[in-house]
Amino acid sequence: MMKENELTELYGENVFSPKVMRNYLSEKAYASLMKTISEGSALDASIADEVAEAMKTWALEKGATHYTHWFQPLTGSTAEKHDSFLTPDGEGGIMLKFSGKELIQGEPDASSFPSGGLRATFEARGYTGWDPTSPAFIKEGTDVATLCIPTVFCGYHGEALDKKTPLLRSMDALSEQVCRLGKFFGIDLPGKRAMATLGPEQEYFLVDSEYYEARLDLVQTGRTLFGRKPSKHQQMEDHYFGAIKTRVIDFMADLDRELWRLGIPVRTRHNEVCPAQFEIAPMFETLNLAVDHNMVMMETLKIVAESHGFVCLLHEKPFAGVNGSGKHNNWAVSGPDGKNWLTPGDNPHENAKFLTMIVALMKAVDTHADLLRAAVASAGNDHRLGANEAPPAIISIFLGEQLFDVIEQLEKGPASSSKAGGEIKVGVTSLPTLPRDATDRNRTSPFAFTGNKFEFRAVGSNQSCAGPNVVLNTIVTEALDEICTALDEAVAAGKDFNAALQELLQTLVKKHKRILFNGDNYTEEWVEEAARRGLPNLKKGPEALQSIVADKAIALFEKYHVLSEAELRSRYAIYDGAYTEAVAIEAGTAVTIATTQILPAALEYQATVASTVTALKDAGVADTAAVSKVLKEVCELTTALVTGIESVKAADEHDPLGTLEKMEALREVVDALEGIIPDEIWPLPSYTEMLFVY
Repeated sequence: MMKENELTELYGENVFSPKVMRNYLSEKAYASLMKTISEGSALDASIADEVAEAMKTWALEKGATHYTHWFQPLTGSTAEKHDSFLTPDGEGGIMLKFSGKELIQGEPDASSFPSGGLRATFEARGYTGWDPTSPAFIKEGTDVATLCIPTVFCGYHGEALDKKTPLLRSMDALSEQVCRLGKFFGIDLPGKRAMATLGPEQEYFLVDSEYYEARLDLVQTGRTLFGRKPSKHQQMEDHYFGAIKTRVIDFMADLDRELWRLGIPVRTRHNEVCPAQFEIAPMFETLNLAVDHNMVMMETLKIVAESHGFVCLLHEKPFAGVNGSGKHNNWAVSGPDGKNWLTPGDNPHENAKFLTMIVALMKAVDTHADLLRAAVASAGNDHRLGANEAPPAIISIFLGEQLFDVIEQLEKGPASSSKAGGEIKVGVTSLPTLPRDATDRNRTSPFAFTGNKFEFRAVGSNQSCAGPNVVLNTIVTEALDEICTALDEAVAAGKDFNAALQELLQTLVKKHKRILFNGDNYTEEWVEEAARRGLPNLKKGPEALQSIVADKAIALFEKYHVLSEAELRSRYAIYDGAYTEAVAIEAGTAVTIATTQILPAALEYQATVASTVTALKDAGVADTAAVSKVLKEVCELTTALVTGIESVKAADEHDPLGTLEKMEALREVVDALEGIIPDEIWPLPSYTEMLFVY
């Protein structure tokens, strides 16, 4: 059992953290680098060589022989190219060298990554640039270690070819407007920044590697394209928060240790609703660091699972008919005063600020609900949204009963009371009482306020959190900008600030209240009600993705210098193409499995039953109706199987939604066959085996 001092020494041991930096940098270099990290100021080029030398020394002590600029291309995964510290000394020997120039900028080229037209063949250089706000870390393998340096990835002309660059831009834009709002409430701290923070909960499945390797669909696509739902799956909800099996808890313990060594503050682990489904959750961190850590976490999940004879499935819907896996994006804003501005405060200023932030979120989400939906659009997530506890495609906000009551009062005039008791006013003349954690949890809502944060539940388990948070940061930036501009104009015209704020919030609530919904998002009544309210219902990814290149989106992202029109159009081309390609791979895999595994099994069983019918008749058995009925069913399903295979083969590769419909029809036939063909003939591991046997 690990002791406290052992855990303390373990945590962050493979991270070049500020604590480690103190031991390797001069006082001047340390202070300069920490200013860059905390305030976002430009890096002092004069300390680059010292920082690089310190990193190299530390990495060598950790057994590293190579370094890499670790970045996040538009594939949604991470990328790295390793270079050794080795340099010839000119005398037949070597020296180990790592310069400030090599630290700050790299040229991996990486021209084969998708660029959506941003990189022409004759100018295909790609550059990586050090992000000092996310600490370098050591990635270990078997007898090998590599220094990983988080970086941005940009093209020859500075265009963003990755997910980190626009995320950092959006964080800067949000900080500017949050600090601007703070000045109205007497919070003016030059040199201090506001920070978006994130705590992403990660859901995943574990399956035994033996079953995984026997399923071509899992190997090729990450999800089961066929599979009959067992009689017992998650109906009893006995797996949720249940006792964790020994093999799984051993895996989880090793996973925690590996993540702690990388400075990832994971805290929670438990069984999820579906058998073989689990969740891990970290504590809140600065948004950029949290996104990096989640990318490392996903990779580590797979590596540690393999060492325990498991395969970790991060697909959003690996098994049909039961829960899929999401990544709950818990987002908040820490102001320049270091406080969470989504937490009700202890004085009138803080509570007025809190309600202003809530209304800004209402305005942002209502204005750009289509962009939030587009940010989570993928072929995998389309199977999950709206099913088995995943939120639907209609974006709405859940505030909880008490806060919703306050918002309704704001709509009608000054809020003066709370269902929990106490006086509430937006102004500063009396003390508001806004109890903390006064909200329930609505697991059907895609965007829910949960006490001191907003939980965007629509993000898929396999997705990077960067994209959704780029959108969230930017739309909130716009809302705060417009609120601050209106307040500036009102105060400049001689209006009392409190009165101006009260009037503005009342106007915004009236305009954007339609985005609030506290009920069951799964019901058909809500679909009809949302349509009456004019809320978008973008059910499928290709439709949702078009929002990225709408004039409204282009104007938004260009105004706040987060993404240019060219960068937006490139992303649309990449994500739309990825959706189509994912479906095409699934279709090809489905045809292969159905043709080479299912059809032979069906024909074998058909022949067996036919022989039985013949044998019974030859033996003089008069009544063979029951067996003949089975034969007829097998023959009809086998014919339908062949027809279904041909239908999928003939599908238009440029029509992914049409292809999916044909694949679903084929799946119905295959799953029906699984229900009548004996286990010893059926070629695929069943849902029962994969979900329960581990």
